Amino acid sequence: MDQRRKLWNQQQQTLRSALSSSAEHAKAIELFLGQHAMVHASAMSQSGLYSFDDELWDGLDDDAARRIPLKGEHSIAWMLWHTARIEDMALNVLVAGSRQVFDDSGWGKRLNVPVRNTGNDMDAEAIARLSAEIDVEALKAYRLAVGRRTREIVSQLTPEETRQKVEAYRLQQLKEDGSVLESAAWLLDYWGGLTKAGLLLMPPTRHNFVHLNEAQKVKHKVSKG
Repeated sequence: MDQRRKLWNQQQQTLRSALSSSAEHAKAIELFLGQHAMVHASAMSQSGLYSFDDELWDGLDDDAARRIPLKGEHSIAWMLWHTARIEDMALNVLVAGSRQVFDDSGWGKRLNVPVRNTGNDMDAEAIARLSAEIDVEALKAYRLAVGRRTREIVSQLTPEETRQKVEAYRLQQLKEDGSVLESAAWLLDYWGGLTKAGLLLMPPTRHNFVHLNEAQKVKHKVSKG
């Protein structure tokens, strides 16, 4: 593991500790914003921090981003769409109780993706179809919009809010609007067991980091043909 990733993992543990203490709320928010900046394009936060997303896209063209390697499960485009959808749902609906970014500005049409769910239950054929059809430039723009909204939400959180559990009606909303399908209902059970502080660890920081690391491996494989 390179030093940047090792440091990011160390800071994730520091963030976890800070989120558990009301007295360290300001520190926790600052740590979150730094970690979050590094798992999105640098243009998203303009923080000057290193971006694992920029690293991924360096030398990666749209065709390679769509490609699923031999014996692989996902394309890079699918992974970035999946992480963006998860972050959008969790932060906007579950943490803030607001509309998803996806429902603003016609993102479904712009992305050229016929579904709004998380993609957790997609079979190989559906993943391949989404990978082939998604508008890659729109995907980048959607991730920017999701990331910026996340930062607005988190910057306004109070210590009391971070200790709250996710309200059941918000979980139900994701089920009713088709964001989480019945076949992926386990995800709602998982989110329902978290506080809002827990939701800052997974998905907007850790989930993005895990899939960006996976995407780097896929990038290496597809570059080898």
